[in-house]
Amino acid sequence: MTRDDTDDRFETDGTALASDGGTAAGEDEVALDPWGSATISDYRKLFEEFGIEEFDDVLPDVPNPHYLMRRGVIFGHRDYRRVAEAMQAGEPFAALSGFMPTGDPHIGHKLVFDELIWHQRQGGDTYGLIADLEAHSARGLSWEEIDEHARDYLLSLLALDFDAEDGTLYRQSENRDLQDLSFELGSKANFSEFQSIYGFDGETNVSHVQSVVTQMADILYPQFDEPKPTVIPVGPDQDPHVRLARDLAVRMRYFGVTRAYASFEADETELSHVAAAYEARTEYAEDPETPRCEEAADWLAESVDTGVSAVETAISKLENAGMEPLRPRVRFLDRNATEAAFEALIEAIDGEKRVFEEHIDTFDLSREEAEELAREVEMETGGYGFVMPSSIYHRFMTGLTGGKMSSSVPASHISLLDDPEDGYEKVKAATTGGRETAELQRELGGRADECPVYELYAYLLSGDDDEFAKKVYDECVGGERLCGDCKEQAARLMEEFLEEHQEKREEAEELLEELDIQLKSSRR
Repeated sequence: MTRDDTDDRFETDGTALASDGGTAAGEDEVALDPWGSATISDYRKLFEEFGIEEFDDVLPDVPNPHYLMRRGVIFGHRDYRRVAEAMQAGEPFAALSGFMPTGDPHIGHKLVFDELIWHQRQGGDTYGLIADLEAHSARGLSWEEIDEHARDYLLSLLALDFDAEDGTLYRQSENRDLQDLSFELGSKANFSEFQSIYGFDGETNVSHVQSVVTQMADILYPQFDEPKPTVIPVGPDQDPHVRLARDLAVRMRYFGVTRAYASFEADETELSHVAAAYEARTEYAEDPETPRCEEAADWLAESVDTGVSAVETAISKLENAGMEPLRPRVRFLDRNATEAAFEALIEAIDGEKRVFEEHIDTFDLSREEAEELAREVEMETGGYGFVMPSSIYHRFMTGLTGGKMSSSVPASHISLLDDPEDGYEKVKAATTGGRETAELQRELGGRADECPVYELYAYLLSGDDDEFAKKVYDECVGGERLCGDCKEQAARLMEEFLEEHQEKREEAEELLEELDIQLKSSRR
């Protein structure tokens, strides 16, 4: 592992913590199943196939980045820059993540706990939810089992210093505002989408479908009272939920804001060709101050490859517009606006404007100003004004026995409720990235990038001490550190962590009882 001082983060030359996506042990295919347990073997494919962005690109804009960010454990994001900008400016933002109470909280869940708590300390409105409706519908747990596990998740979150007075904790089943929002969002989704995104079919129970819409409401719930940038920290398997929630946030908006050059509608690809024609107006227009659509159509036909379908449709639309002037403007599209909201927007637009049946064109506002005005009018006339939610993605932890970490294989993971001595023994028995003999280890160095024990150091045991994490890595790959001693140190640190965490859980018992959250489900 080498330290790159230009961006204050660690990089590896191999896999498990590689900043470019790397490869982790597991399966070869990318399958994003929110209810499965597949390991993602090649994180690069998430950038290529699903449009997840590399976190390195936004890291320099993040104030006081968490060590999970610095070390590449948080490797990807969607639209996190707007959250980072809100942080920098001291403006409102939020963070939310949910926990499905189907078993004990373990060290993998601690990643999300830590991410929520860090965002809270940066000034974010922070939400932790118990996904009990999902646990009941998708996993079939009884309400008694759910209540027991929910309590354990909440105690661990509080023990890790989540500020319950400053943040919000809730259960899906007990939050009426959430369920009302879920109903509204459901009107913008259809079953064919669920088939495409989640593979639902005729055997999927309706409650499972409803639980997905409830999760969409969870993701947007921090904006229930006012819109704000919101980040959802999750593993990459939850990305289907994030993508759908972003789509629904847009569909719920009263108005869309786009750019345009004439009265007709054009998609983004067509618009790029129209924009190019406008920029070239001095080459063809009789009056470059007022180029005509049909002149632009002729120029496109002569200057651009007309074998491209978007060019053909752009030319056709320009020809149909005839002598209409080609002129840049910002367009407000009526998506879901009430009649009162549409009229209010017309009144709110100052300066020159053109009003059509389903859109309004303005010539004196920038796109940013138009988007702000559209949201203001929407909020004033009964809409939500949602900002598309953002997300960050952390790597899956490798199981202590190799392969994936599974709650159904006790030896593969460490529960936050494990007896500290059991935690010690699990680490001592863990698979490593070491060589076959001590001599080879000293000669060739260890394979820290393939080592579940090194992951424990990087993800948890080093805490905020980057130098310690780097020292363990360098000693391993340099052949100075042998696996026996390394595991002994890690096992002792894990034992200490579990002892301290469980002491804090006991201290949190009284606080939990005082919180405004129902610990026993009313559905029992």
